[in-house]
Amino acid sequence: MDWFKTVKRFYPKYWTASMVGDAVIAKKITEEEYKEIVGVEYPNIPEETQ
Repeated sequence: MDWFKTVKRFYPKYWTASMVGDAVIAKKITEEEYKEIVGVEYPNIPEETQ
């Protein structure tokens, strides 16, 4: 499974930034991929998407 593509497709419609952060913790995506998906450095979670 390509987790990066899956998470990118689900964020922000189905996933929050916090959920994307959980994917980093679970080592499904990297911190750099988090930044590409969410638009901010990990672990910064935008308030409007929590």
